[in-house]
Amino acid sequence: MTSTHEPSLTSPVPELSGHGLRLLPWDADSPADAEAWLRGLTDPEFRRWNTPLRQVEDLAAARASLRAKAERAADGADVTFRVVDAESGTTLGQIGVNMIDRLMSTARVGYWVLPEARGRGVATRALLLAGHWALTDLGLHRLELGHALGHDVSCRTAERCGFPAEGTLRGAMWEDERRSTYRDVHLHARLATDPEVTATAAP
Repeated sequence: MTSTHEPSLTSPVPELSGHGLRLLPWDADSPADAEAWLRGLTDPEFRRWNTPLRQVEDLAAARASLRAKAERAADGADVTFRVVDAESGTTLGQIGVNMIDRLMSTARVGYWVLPEARGRGVATRALLLAGHWALTDLGLHRLELGHALGHDVSCRTAERCGFPAEGTLRGAMWEDERRSTYRDVHLHARLATDPEVTATAAP
């Protein structure tokens, strides 16, 4: 696993490589990046398990969303990566280290995979790569991962990557595409002091 430069919270998003993937910055001015971002956030399976704070419904909104992500990266609040196949350069999904709290040395990680890339262990490999970076180069102590209760695929991904389940947060996220009702969240976390993980790229 490699990084192209020594990252800091005021620098651009670093480029990471490992597990057959590259994690790169998103480019709001790239039509291909905006289209992939839009497809990811409008995918029915994504929306089944997530309700973003701001809905993205068209390319203009996708570009605005990516610009907002870049601003948050510059502010040190979030780092959002485009997940790319290392050989072909094809965009496979995204993974973000979000809600970075330097005082408490914590952050939240979240990810999605485009429909055509599912079943290839992309989320597992991206989480191993981004998680290692967050807990080493970025210098965090604790990295949390929460998913809607019942999202068994995400639960297995977390556990394969050394994020054991810690409990259930009651009513901690919106129901799918609804902000009037809430559902429970299954919380996982990994510490910088936890043993290294050697996980397969199973889906």
